[in-house]
Amino acid sequence: MTRSSAALHFSILAAISLSASGAFAQEATPPRVLATIKPVHSLVAKVMGTTGTPGLLVTGNASPHTYALKPSDAKAIGDAEVIFRISEKLEPFTGKIRNASGRLITLIDAKGIVTLKSRSGGPFEKHGAGGHNHSHDHGGKASNIDGHIWLDPENAKAMIDTIAAALAAKKPANAATYQANAATAKKDIDALSTEIASALKSLENKPYIVFHDAYQYFEKRYGLNVAGTITADPDTPPSGKRLSDIRKKITSLGAACVFGEPNFDAKVITTVTAGTKAKTGTLDPEGATLPEGPGFYEALLRKLATDAKACLASN
Repeated sequence: MTRSSAALHFSILAAISLSASGAFAQEATPPRVLATIKPVHSLVAKVMGTTGTPGLLVTGNASPHTYALKPSDAKAIGDAEVIFRISEKLEPFTGKIRNASGRLITLIDAKGIVTLKSRSGGPFEKHGAGGHNHSHDHGGKASNIDGHIWLDPENAKAMIDTIAAALAAKKPANAATYQANAATAKKDIDALSTEIASALKSLENKPYIVFHDAYQYFEKRYGLNVAGTITADPDTPPSGKRLSDIRKKITSLGAACVFGEPNFDAKVITTVTAGTKAKTGTLDPEGATLPEGPGFYEALLRKLATDAKACLASN
């Protein structure tokens, strides 16, 4: 082979190699992904791993119940190939998102999710806490279903499976990576759940009151004894009668704690605990004060357990 023909041969091989690697790189590029809230974002980030980073719509301490889409969100939504949400009921703003090509994934409808009925605010004796496999209308919008499904680690694992399948469908070249990351994430969540169960096991008989009914998946999983809520709707101030009923409940049960939330007026907690022996604490079901990212989910559940135990164990 002459020097010129050898150079030509090398150039052809290099071109083929570059073309092949470029095609592979294009195929393996992660899809453009959005998540609505930080718990969902964390689970999606775990599955994506080093292949890419999902975007997040509801950031900081904003509430998904009242969130309004910003102009910058419109572009992100328009560019997204897949968008993960819990349900239209939990994130009403997602009702405005067009579901072209099935890109909007509603996780409350995921296979393996166990749902619980929403309970009325106030004392709970007359209201059922259980139930599962309830039907949903379009977009997972079920008026009688509590949407805080991520607070049960078993539901988080079911969501991870659906997230991995949805991402693999959009980008088959990354399917093996998504599945491996999902398996690792589920093992980590199992370890977390065991840790939390151990931390909370001595607190089953201590009744307490929460600001609104956002925690029943967590309570049911770990056997905690919630006695009622201050308000049925976190965006509507509780009536004087409800506050009076809750104060009576605190006294009659000898409730150990009344928990507020970061986004709501602490004066309400002071009002219902006045003249009682109940201590006060704060629980944060959506991790408003925690930074987003793949580690958010563990941080959220760990903080819930720590904050619950800090108040309940001290009374």
